[in-house]
Amino acid sequence: MGKSTAARMMAQMGCAVYDSDASVHKALKPYGEAFEAVALTFPKAWDKKTHLINRQILGQIVFKDVQQRQKLEAILHPIIQNEQRKFILAQTRLGRDFVVLDIPLLFETGAQNRVDYTIVVTAPAFIQAQRVLARPNMTQDKFNAILETQMPDAQKCALADFVVPTGLGKAYSYSKLEKILESLR
Repeated sequence: MGKSTAARMMAQMGCAVYDSDASVHKALKPYGEAFEAVALTFPKAWDKKTHLINRQILGQIVFKDVQQRQKLEAILHPIIQNEQRKFILAQTRLGRDFVVLDIPLLFETGAQNRVDYTIVVTAPAFIQAQRVLARPNMTQDKFNAILETQMPDAQKCALADFVVPTGLGKAYSYSKLEKILESLR
């Protein structure tokens, strides 16, 4: 949809941005906070030769099985939420007037209850498919599995405080984000 691009734009506007995806990657690295629990819970995803969590294999396991996904979320979500709290506290102490949490599956995980406002970025389905399928190692089957875990776009847009279309060009999206920040100031 353009969530990461929108987050980068908000950082350019001076907002402190917390990248939840990056924190998950960090937590899954060797000696990361989630590494041992994930390796023990999902031994097929732990590559014993490289001592790494193979995220592709982990994804195959959790996207096919709701119970397995819930096990992974039970490990990762508390870690990431704690890191988000630390980030907000640190940025507040620095006097930041806005802190942006870039959170995948915001509404699906109930994370909207931990923030003051929500912004949903949206794009037509064909643009979303083009963007996602251009990613390395992405297949149509994997994309379909991801979509099955997500709330429909129209529902997310209805729940959001603000909606930013990202299919009309970056300049348009940037302008919409600027207007949102101005309205909140």
